Amino acid sequence: MACERTGDVRRRRSTLAAGLVTVLTLTACTPQDGPDDAAPTSTPSSTTSAPLPSPTPPPAPPVRRPVRIAVAGDIHFEGVLADRLRDPATALGPAAAALRAADVAVVNLETSVGTGGEPEAGKRFTFSAGPEALDALAAAGVDVASMANNHALDFGRARLPSTLRAVEDAAPALDVVGIGRTARQAFRPALVEVGGTVVATLAASVADQDPTADPTGRWAATDERPGVATALDPTRLLATVRRTDRRADVVVAYLHWGVQGQRCPSADQRSLATRLVRAGADVVVGSHAHVVQGDGRLGQGYVAYGLGNFAWYSPGTATTARTGVLNLAVRPPRERAGRARVVRSSWWPARIGVDGLPSRVRGADAEAFAAERRSLRSCAGLGG
Repeated sequence: MACERTGDVRRRRSTLAAGLVTVLTLTACTPQDGPDDAAPTSTPSSTTSAPLPSPTPPPAPPVRRPVRIAVAGDIHFEGVLADRLRDPATALGPAAAALRAADVAVVNLETSVGTGGEPEAGKRFTFSAGPEALDALAAAGVDVASMANNHALDFGRARLPSTLRAVEDAAPALDVVGIGRTARQAFRPALVEVGGTVVATLAASVADQDPTADPTGRWAATDERPGVATALDPTRLLATVRRTDRRADVVVAYLHWGVQGQRCPSADQRSLATRLVRAGADVVVGSHAHVVQGDGRLGQGYVAYGLGNFAWYSPGTATTARTGVLNLAVRPPRERAGRARVVRSSWWPARIGVDGLPSRVRGADAEAFAAERRSLRSCAGLGG
C-alpha cells in the first residue's frame, strides 16, 4: 500500500532507500489533521444570509499504467560463459532483449564477485566472476540483482571488501540487493521509480544451511559484520516488507529457497510465501532449486516459487535446461489502503543451450512449456 505521489515519467534509481523514502514520505504521505467529516470548531452566525460555498471535492487520483516487471533466475559466468565477460555489453546475448523490454528487470547473480580470496573449503561448487559481471547485467537491461544466495561468498570473506566496492561502483546503473556492510544494508530495498510508481525490490536467502554445501548461515550479515541477507528466522525480512509496503507502490521479494531439483515447492516455501504476501509483498519470486517451479496468484499477491537457471555453465538435463523470463504487468494501487495487483503474466519461454545462454523456444516446445506451467501451478497450490 502506498500514498499517491506525483512526478515525471522519467525512470529514477536509488540504492539509498532511506533517503528516497524520506522524500516521498514528506512530500506525499503527510497525514490529515483529522477525519474528513470532523465537526467545525465554530458555527456560522445566524444572521449570515449568504449560503456557505460547497467544498470542492478533491481531484481523483491519477490512473497510472501497469508497471512491467521481468524476473529471471540464476546467472553466473562459469565454464563456457566465462569468456563472455571479455565483452560485458553482449555477455547475455539475445536474451538481453527480453530483459530490456521491461520497466524493471530482476535476476539472481549466483556467484562471488570481485578479486582475491580462496575457494571455500568443503564446497563442491564455487563460482567466481570479476566486477565486469555487474557491467554485463546492467548492459543486458537488468535493473536489480540479488546476491542473497549460497554462492555470493564462495571465495570467502577475504573477497567481500572487493565485492562491496564493485557493488557500490555499479550503482546507479545496477542496484544490487541482499548483500551489504551490515544486515541493515543487506536487507535494504532497491527503489526504482517508473512514471510515478515506486517499485521496491528486496532479497534474502533461506537456502539449506549444510555448511559443507550451502554455508549461507556463516555468511549472514549482522549489525557488526558484512555479509548476505539471511532469513532462517524471517522476523527481520517480514518487518522489512511491512515497512517497505508503507512507502512503495509495488513490493517485490526475491528469495533464495527451496529444495534443489524439486519441481513443487516445499512446505517451508509455501508457508513463507503466505507470510510475505500478508506482510505486504505484491510479488514473491525465488530460485535455488535449479528448475522452474509453479507461478500464480496467492491471496492478494503473485508468487513464482522457482525461476530456474537462466545463464548457466551447462544445460544439464531437459528439466534444468528449461528456463525463461516471467513478465508481470502490475497495476499500482490508487489509494493509500490499496494493494498493487498483477493483472497479466506471461513467460518468454526458453531453453539453455550448450553455450550456457537461454534461447527462446517456439511451436511445440513453447506449447509444452505452457502445459508444464499449468501443471506446476496446480502442485504449487496457486491460482491463475
